[in-house]
Amino acid sequence: MDDKFSTQIDAELNLPAENVKTITMMVYGLQALSFIVGITFLVAVILNYVKKDEARGTWLESHFRWQIRTFWFSVLWSIIGLASLILLVGYAILLADAVWVIYRIVKGWLRLNDHKEMYTA
Repeated sequence: MDDKFSTQIDAELNLPAENVKTITMMVYGLQALSFIVGITFLVAVILNYVKKDEARGTWLESHFRWQIRTFWFSVLWSIIGLASLILLVGYAILLADAVWVIYRIVKGWLRLNDHKEMYTA
């Protein structure tokens, strides 16, 4: 009965379920792990898309957008970097992409721990 009541209060206050915050944290972890096991980056974005509706309308929605955009822009810059490896500038692009992804993971994780949105529009 208490769980049902707290879930109702959370819904009325537009608060996410605790498991959505856990999923958001897991996605940041999977993104970070992708530097060792690359496939986890793909697993993370799939998890974002599958659970996106549960975060809609809560402060965690901005984290989901942040994580999804991190994935797609990283894919874009990785393709550009790989395509330009022959020109040697590709190495710089791939390095910049990796640094940018690390920045986004760290910034997102810190704001998540502070219970803050990623940005307000």
